Amino acid sequence: MKVTTTDKKPPRSQHLRFNVEVERETDGRWIAEIPEVPGALAYGETEEQAINKAYAIALRAVADDVEECRQEPPTSISLERVIA
Repeated sequence: MKVTTTDKKPPRSQHLRFNVEVERETDGRWIAEIPEVPGALAYGETEEQAINKAYAIALRAVADDVEECRQEPPTSISLERVIA
């Protein structure tokens, strides 16, 4: 019996939902983080800019995983603001 190993992760749900957490720093900048994606953290002059930058980082991470066959392509991706 031949056993092969692969670094391919099991497929996730076809719908990928990112939760974004946003805070305003004491210096006035906004910081947005998507906890589900390590490193998806970004600053912006506005809340919208910080969210958009963090979302772009998360999308790049998903694209890399799909390209490297570490996950199946999701059929939909959404962003939801977490209200603390």
